[in-house]
Amino acid sequence: MTRKSLHAPFFAALAAAAALTGVAGCHSDTSAADKAAIDANLQHFITSITAKDLDGIMQYYVPDQSLVVFDAIPPRQYLGADAYRKDWEGFLAMYSGPIHASTTDWKTEVDGDLAFGHGFITITGAGKDGKSMDSTARITDVYKKIDGKWQVVHEHVSFPVDPMTGKADLDSKP
Repeated sequence: MTRKSLHAPFFAALAAAAALTGVAGCHSDTSAADKAAIDANLQHFITSITAKDLDGIMQYYVPDQSLVVFDAIPPRQYLGADAYRKDWEGFLAMYSGPIHASTTDWKTEVDGDLAFGHGFITITGAGKDGKSMDSTARITDVYKKIDGKWQVVHEHVSFPVDPMTGKADLDSKP
């Protein structure tokens, strides 16, 4: 008997036991449900930005001092939800009227109670001077499932930089 044939009954028994106990497919079903929940949170976040709903925006993030955000604009690091809320207040105040937010190429991966998502966010609207403000940023979010709810515990926002000029490319498209 070959080594491969010795292992075959073991793996067949393991697969049968998993199927009988409902374990087979459980992770992928849970993962799919978790991805759907994260995607719904992301859509609520985007809708909240467009509505300039600061409370709705902040629901996307863990509501305590454990939040860490590396932003694309100074001070580049925010520690805690209170600090990041003030950043969002200032950001929303830069627009004189309606704004529009959208994401593209968003991908989410889930592993247990941790997940990450990454993609691009575009925000457009008129600035205080009436001129159009249009920027596309790269975002990576780390989510943690806390009391059954997925929230961002770490966010990294960045723009590509032109090495020749040292200036950020605010409207780079993938």
